[in-house]
Amino acid sequence: MNTWFLTMALFLLLNLFAGLLRVFRGPTHADRMLSVELFGTTTVAMLLLLAFAMELPALLDVAMVLVLLATVATVAFVRGTGKLFK
Repeated sequence: MNTWFLTMALFLLLNLFAGLLRVFRGPTHADRMLSVELFGTTTVAMLLLLAFAMELPALLDVAMVLVLLATVATVAFVRGTGKLFK
């Protein structure tokens, strides 16, 4: 079962690289912000998988803090630009 968790974490890491490409190539600010949200969501999923694979419950707390930071970043972006989609 640990192999499955680690394989899925590696797959999610590859998805992060696809999102990084969108950050550099994204024509609008909304594309870039959605990529940042992808980073937050994928990182939380990776932390949850690694927490179960390595039996480290502290990673669950780190994932929860990261979710809160991603939410604050989204709110800050929306307030800073006025609108998400222009």
